[in-house]
Amino acid sequence: MKMLSKKPALVLMLTMSTASFYFAQSTQDTLSKDNEIEQVVLTGVADIAKDRKTPVAVSTIKEAQIVQRLGNQEFPEILTSTPSIYATKGGGGFGDGRVNIRGFDTNNTAVMINGVPVNDMEGGTVYWSNWLGLSDVTSAMQVQRGLGSSKLAIASVGGTINIITRAADKKREGNVTVGLGNDGYLKTLFSYNTGKSATGWSSSFLMSRTAGNTYIDGSQFEAYNYYFALGYQRGKHDFQFTFTGAPQWHNQTFNNTIKTDLDMGDGKLDGVLSDKPNRRYNSNWGYLNGREYSQSVNYYSKPVASLNWDWSMTEKSKLSTVLYASWGRGGGTGILGSINGTGINALPKTSDGLIRFDDIVAWNQGQAVNWNSAVAPGTGINKVNTAPGIGGYVSATNTKNGITRRASVNSHDWYGILTNFQHKIDDSWNFSVGFDGRYYYGYHPGLVTDFLGNTQYREAGNYNQYPYYTVTQSYNASPPANPFAAAVKDKSQIVYRNYDGKVIWGGVFGQLEYSGEKLTAFVQGSASEQSNQRIDNWVWDGVSTVPAGYSTTQQGQAVERTTDQKFRFGYNAKGGVNYNINENHNVFVNLGIYSKQPNQNAIFPYVLPPKTFGSLYQQIVSKDLKNEKVESAEIGYGFKSEKLRVNVNGYYTDWKDRTQRVSGITYTKPDNTIATNGVALLTGVREVHVGAELEAFYKATSYLEFNGMFSVGNWKYKNNPTGRVTDANGDPVLTNGADSAVLALDGMKVGDAAQTTAAIGATVKPVKNLDVFATWRYYDNLYGTFSITNQYVIKDGVIPAARAEKGSLKAPSYNLTDLGASYTFSLNNGHRLIITGNVYNLFDTIYISDLRSSVKKTLSDFKTSTNTTEQAQALLNTYNANSANFYKGLDVSNNVYFGFGRTWAASVSYRF
Repeated sequence: MKMLSKKPALVLMLTMSTASFYFAQSTQDTLSKDNEIEQVVLTGVADIAKDRKTPVAVSTIKEAQIVQRLGNQEFPEILTSTPSIYATKGGGGFGDGRVNIRGFDTNNTAVMINGVPVNDMEGGTVYWSNWLGLSDVTSAMQVQRGLGSSKLAIASVGGTINIITRAADKKREGNVTVGLGNDGYLKTLFSYNTGKSATGWSSSFLMSRTAGNTYIDGSQFEAYNYYFALGYQRGKHDFQFTFTGAPQWHNQTFNNTIKTDLDMGDGKLDGVLSDKPNRRYNSNWGYLNGREYSQSVNYYSKPVASLNWDWSMTEKSKLSTVLYASWGRGGGTGILGSINGTGINALPKTSDGLIRFDDIVAWNQGQAVNWNSAVAPGTGINKVNTAPGIGGYVSATNTKNGITRRASVNSHDWYGILTNFQHKIDDSWNFSVGFDGRYYYGYHPGLVTDFLGNTQYREAGNYNQYPYYTVTQSYNASPPANPFAAAVKDKSQIVYRNYDGKVIWGGVFGQLEYSGEKLTAFVQGSASEQSNQRIDNWVWDGVSTVPAGYSTTQQGQAVERTTDQKFRFGYNAKGGVNYNINENHNVFVNLGIYSKQPNQNAIFPYVLPPKTFGSLYQQIVSKDLKNEKVESAEIGYGFKSEKLRVNVNGYYTDWKDRTQRVSGITYTKPDNTIATNGVALLTGVREVHVGAELEAFYKATSYLEFNGMFSVGNWKYKNNPTGRVTDANGDPVLTNGADSAVLALDGMKVGDAAQTTAAIGATVKPVKNLDVFATWRYYDNLYGTFSITNQYVIKDGVIPAARAEKGSLKAPSYNLTDLGASYTFSLNNGHRLIITGNVYNLFDTIYISDLRSSVKKTLSDFKTSTNTTEQAQALLNTYNANSANFYKGLDVSNNVYFGFGRTWAASVSYRF
């Protein structure tokens, strides 16, 4: 297993460790055993919802639950017993998990660390592999469903996940942990908190390493985590500095068809389908020189530094400020080129379904390889490489010779400031105002990570160096040990793509809050200005010779390497009221609107045409740019007694003016021929998400507790949006006699997350210090994602039959059971030994966790210009009658992820 470079990392670890133990001298514990969030975490700028006061739907996961139950699961999976949350392992690679709240993914769910937003500023995505180390230092994880109570103008359409990390002045304690799990999982961890000294200093330190495999084959990973917090409190000032990072690399998988997983059910890729799928099968890997090797490796390091300053100016006024910075370094690998015109995923595999990497190296070096025994040697796919050792450009007719592994780098530098002034007007009223500023620069070059037997790669995509330039440097697909390493080391060694993105954000916010004996209420608003720029380093440099037939313009416009700043204004406004009827009952309601600026991909949506100077996308701003608009409302009821706590709420979210790009639209060319490469940029897509949620906790006795949740949603597309149709160059064209197309989406179910979820859990404490816990979870109404194509275009007001017949498919419902236990041995001097164990998917249930398509054969799939409707119907009937074409009612050509089978994790922790 490859390792990260240790020397710089070791120096960093030792430095922080020494600092922690230095501040451990003359300390005093400053915290009681009370587990309120405010007492163990950084809360200066974080908007923490309070029970029976903040009028939002909220669930909080405390540190003890994370320690006991997370094990070797994905970090967001700790939320699976929370209403309206659907968290899965995604492809199953380490850190590739995903989470949806009320049907919205992380592009429209705000993820925050101590109140600071961390969603990617170009696309809004959150990659959990960058943040898995936070599970070691999280004191609480609060989920606010809906627009929530955060004062910032953040993308909380579905909700907000606020991860609250430990403060430097957490009580004095050390921790050594060793964790084991299925498939070679091993985790080692050491941490120490000094508590606060008599002079006001405190520190907290943690380092850990996690390595092994996940449940799927070919999924090796290695990850480190470091965390250092230094606190100082004197008089009215409280400072907290934190520095944390989680460098990692892991092999990935991508979804197979159901048919492929059934084919591999017996461990052989032979075309014979089994009754049960091979849930471990990963089509992305093989062996190279006897070692596991993957075409798809994700590697990244994203250290984050922050300085929090809380200033209690007076008894009534407080200023909280955080300065933060993040330096992301890394990317994901993929493949360039082909062998005799055949890409790596279409090349014949070994009998057990593995990629033949040794044969790829041999072919690249000029050796004869028998790829297909049914093809004559030296012909077709078995032809010998005529340019051994050279990847990429060989001639004008062979620009993709051989197979080379490259990385798409997605590095960034991110700096921000968040400040919040709070003032208490009197015992009932208070207000706060603040500023949110961010600067982000993203680097997106491509680099060679393995020549796979070649000695060079000839890049032909930058026409400023026509016809090609030679690349001889390869880079390891692992994160740098130095967290401040240069994002791009050698600009002459770039392949595949070469562009950057720049985003500047400035926002102001304010809130007025009333808190009485029974009534609490708030109104808040924010306004923000967002600036986006795209920097394309392969745009014409103005000096190089332009090859014949190539264009330096885009959509007829001369473009610069750096676009002008595109400014967009956004805002939100929210308000809510909570009323405590008595000490047991409360009700609440909240309303909100949000005008959300489009992200970088929506601002620059046009694909670069062939033989045009540039990198992947055009420098042209969308001509149909709109802010997305969100309207949301919630109403809820709560009951709280000594033994029972119940929260019930209903929600309505209307998401308008989504931007969506649709390809494959047919149109008539000037010469009256039909083209099929038209593009419609939909700007009026609307979704409506309606649902109800219940969450309950019941303490039956001192040794028996129950928890449960139930949520049901109805998430649908609500209109038939219109999009302006263009050709591949972005120029307007006509389809059905008009320059726009209306697509039939109204009434289709929103896919990607289960719309019905339920959970029942129990914790038994038969003896002191022993917890035994079990959770049963149920998922239904999980619909597949679908590709909007030409079949959805409404013609003459008539919805196409194919659209009416297909729609989004529904995956089979499923339920899972987890079981775990934790025991604490009390030792001398207050020391403890904690043993935990968990079994996930106890009954080894086979289920589909992610339905990545909605393939359903209909009459239109069999009707051709040469057969009759009756003949097409007969072919469809024959297809449907063949049971080999279906798995639990789904066509086997659908792309899916099967969930993991039975897995386990155990740990031993020594607390001192």
